[in-house]
This record gives sequence, structure tokens and C-alpha cells, in this order.
Amino acid sequence: MLTQLTVSNFAIVKFLELDFHQGMTTITGETGAGKSIAIDALGLCLGARAEAAMVRPGAGKTEISACFDLRLIDAARRWLADNDLDDNDECILRRSISSEGRSKAWINGQPVPLAQLKALGQLLITIHGQHAHQGLLQSHTQLSLLDQYAGHRALLEGCSDGYRRWKHLDNELARLQQEQQQRQARQQLLEYQVQELDEFALEPGEFETIETEHRRLANCTTLMEQSQRAVYLLSDGDEVSAVGLLQQAIAEVESLAGDDKALEPGLALLHEGLIQLQEGANELAHYHQSLELDPQRFDELEQRLSRAMTLARKHQVKATELAQLHQSLADELKSLSASEQRLDELEGERQQAMDAYLQAAQRLNKSRQRYAKELNKLVTANLRELALPHAKFQIGVQFDDGSVSPAGGDRIQFQVSTNPGQPLQPLGKVASGGELSRISLAIQVITAKKVSTPTLIFDEVDVGISGPTAAVVGRMLRTLGDATQVFCVTHLPQVAGNGHNHMFVSKSTKGKVTETQMAALSNGDRLDELARLLGGDSITENTLANARELLMEPQPQT
Repeated sequence: MLTQLTVSNFAIVKFLELDFHQGMTTITGETGAGKSIAIDALGLCLGARAEAAMVRPGAGKTEISACFDLRLIDAARRWLADNDLDDNDECILRRSISSEGRSKAWINGQPVPLAQLKALGQLLITIHGQHAHQGLLQSHTQLSLLDQYAGHRALLEGCSDGYRRWKHLDNELARLQQEQQQRQARQQLLEYQVQELDEFALEPGEFETIETEHRRLANCTTLMEQSQRAVYLLSDGDEVSAVGLLQQAIAEVESLAGDDKALEPGLALLHEGLIQLQEGANELAHYHQSLELDPQRFDELEQRLSRAMTLARKHQVKATELAQLHQSLADELKSLSASEQRLDELEGERQQAMDAYLQAAQRLNKSRQRYAKELNKLVTANLRELALPHAKFQIGVQFDDGSVSPAGGDRIQFQVSTNPGQPLQPLGKVASGGELSRISLAIQVITAKKVSTPTLIFDEVDVGISGPTAAVVGRMLRTLGDATQVFCVTHLPQVAGNGHNHMFVSKSTKGKVTETQMAALSNGDRLDELARLLGGDSITENTLANARELLMEPQPQT
């Protein structure tokens, strides 16, 4: 519930600090005093659009803060906790607008984006403006009012989830269908390319291997001759060889080592060298023996290398990258084939999603029909209390399974008949301005009882209503105020007299400076204000007596 509102330098308000209480609070004032100015300021604190013109002339900025008691508002406390903002029993919203039009917002002293201010504000206050009856002619407004009254949050979420699932699959299917022609052309090309590479079947690393073998066979004669010559020089020479010479050197040193131990390390190295030399000679001998001229194998390698080079040039890659390209093209072909399969699967999944959505939409439709009947009776009864004795109200709920939206497939139409024998017709076609105001008020008062927000504001919704009808409106709003906090900006004494609390808005001008003030009225001042509303500026005993009747107070004894 709203407990305090502080306004500084807003429009023609210099400074206001207002305390509020539970129940119905009526707000009245002189013509042109700005009875709705506190509501407008509160709207800014709840995230309404700000403009530089809202700043009081001569001031640098507008400051507005609103304090709320959250002890009975679990949804707001959960929201604050979810957004890592203090979730104590008290919550303070603050808004600042500079003279240049820049706006800042805070929740419990922490800077927040305007979207968060709006989101929290929707959990705290619902404002019914004086032009609400104009919006009532819109189909989406009518649908929202019905769902709000019926408490369709869970059903709407189920319908919205089903719609999003269907829409996601529908978009994916449309994308695949749109790409299908290009995909098929690409698939045909890939099938040819992959088949060609499959037939060649070059393995990873194979090109480097056959290139090495080809080089060895191409130089086989030279390799054979040179390796044989090396073996001869190392160990097979008839007159001299490296092994033989080293063996002679070792023998000479061994003959000297007995005389000088210093030769032993060198002798050990010579022995190691002899072993290495002999092993090297043996390896070369084995290598020479393994060499064999193989013209047939050479031709095979020649052809494979040539084919690899040709395919590499065709695909504009290096021959060493051909195997990798082969795998890449095969993977792409597999993916395209999977896309075709996915296309078939999506048709079925999309239909399943549509069936699930329609089931959710039909459940919502049945509930809407049920609550529409209930609302029809309540609004019709209220209209008859509001001086429309022959009025009949009906909500048309038509399900269209060809209409797909997050809010279901229903078309909602508020219909009314205000005179005997008159058929039900759309609201805007049969209701006059005054009748439309009363119909709007009847609907708002009923649906407001189902609103989860703890504070309701009715901003001059009683325009076009007077006399006994105004008294009925007052009683309706007071009954609503017995259950929750209600603010009502009004010019009707019959409505104002029903308030649990009463605030008065006045305007004063000093020189060229105009200022609006707002204050709570005592019982005596309240009588005077109701008398003024009843009889104008001239307050008489009769108007005071009528005011006492409105306040349900006994006449003073003489």
C-alpha cells in the first residue's frame, strides 16, 4: 500500500509531502487546481514517460519519491529479491527529471533502469484513467479485462509457451524450405565430388608417403651405386677401409697403453668409434641390399601422384590437403542429407506443437466462456444500479483455430443493449458518451476486485455521471475501499462523501508565480468541501445538511 508521496518542483507544485492510509481516499479541488497532479507525479514515479516541461519553471530538476508498505505484497517482495534489491517491509521508489529532460530512477536507493521501475510499479498500483472507456472499445483491452478478472495467468502462460514452441519450429521449417533449392543443388555437386574422391581414396598422410617412395624409386640407381661405394670405403675395401685403418690405430695405441695409463681414455673412445663405424657400415650394407629397381611400382606411384595433383588443382587446394578436403566435403554432404531428413521430422514436430497449442488455447477458451458468463451477470447488475434499468451486457467469445497468437485464438467483443427490444451490438455502436462512462466504470469496479495490486486509482472515471447514479458509484468505490486501498479523483460530492479519507487540492497565485497545494481535510473542513461541491461557493445550512447526509453523520441538535 502507498504510505507517502513526496513531490518537489513538479509542474506547478513547489513541494508536497503527503501521508496516505488504507481505505478509500477521495481527492477533490477547485476547477483548474490540478486535482490529478499527485496522480500524474505518482505515475512518473512508477515509470511513466518524462519530459523537460514537467519541471517547475526556474527549478533545476523535479524530484518525486513514493513509499510503499510491502508487508502484504508478496509478489513485490519476490520481485525485489529476484532482482537483488532490498526486500524489506518498506520500499521507496524515486524519480528525478532534469530541466534538460534527463531522467534517473532508484529503487530502495539503488539506481535502476526505467524498465525495472515500470515492472515493480505494475505490482504496486493500477491506475484507471478518466479516458479508460475509450480504450474499452479496443478488442485487446476487452480481452485483457476478461483475463484479468478470470485470473488466467497460468492458462495464458501455457498458451504462450505452446505458441513459442510452434513458432520456433515454424520458423525453422520455413528457413529449411526456403534453402531447400540451394541445398539440393549443393548436394548434387557434393555427391559428385565426394564420389570422385571416394574412388581415389587418398588417406591422410598418404600423399607425403608416396611422394617419398616415388622420389626413392626415381633415384634408385644412384642410391644403389653411392651406397655400395660407401660400404666399400667403410669396410669392404680390398686394400684399405675405414674400419681397417681404425683397427690398426687401435692396435698401435694398445701397445703403448701399458707404458702410459693416460692413453686409456683415448683408447676407449677409439673402441667406441670402431663399434659405431662397423654398425654404420652394416646399416648401409642392409640398405643397399634392400634397394631394388621396380619400374611397375614406380609407374603406379607416378600415376597416383599425378592424379592427386590433378584433383588438388581442381579443388584449388594443396595436394597434402586433399584428404582433409575429402573428409570436409563428406561431412557437409552428410549434414545436407540430415537437413533433408530434419525437414521431414519438422513437419511432424510442428504439427504436434500446433496440436498442443490448440489444446492450450481451447482450455483458455472454455475458461473465458465460463468467466464471461459470470462477468455478464455482474456487469448487467451494476449497470442497472447505475440508472440503466434495461441494460444487458454480454461478452462474445468466439474461438478461431486459424488465429494463432500467444494469447490464444479467441476473438472477444463486448456487446450491450441499453433499451428494451434493442439487440446486442458492439459497445461502441450503441452506447452514448454518458452510457459508455457508466459501462466502463461498472466493468472497472468489478474487475478491480480481482486485481492483485494492493492500490487502485480511479482518476475522474465518474465523468458524465450525476445524481442518484453518482451515489451508487460512490458506494461501489467505498465497498472496494473496504478491501484495498483506493484513490478516487472526483468532482462529485456523492462520490467524495463515501471516502474513508478526503484530500483537497487548491491553487494560489502570488504575482506571476502559481502554486498547487494538497492537504488532508478534517471532518469540519470536509463538510465545507462537500457543501461547496453541492452548492458552489455559497455554503448554506441546506448544503451543510446535505453534506452531513453524504457523510452519514447526524444533524447537530439545536
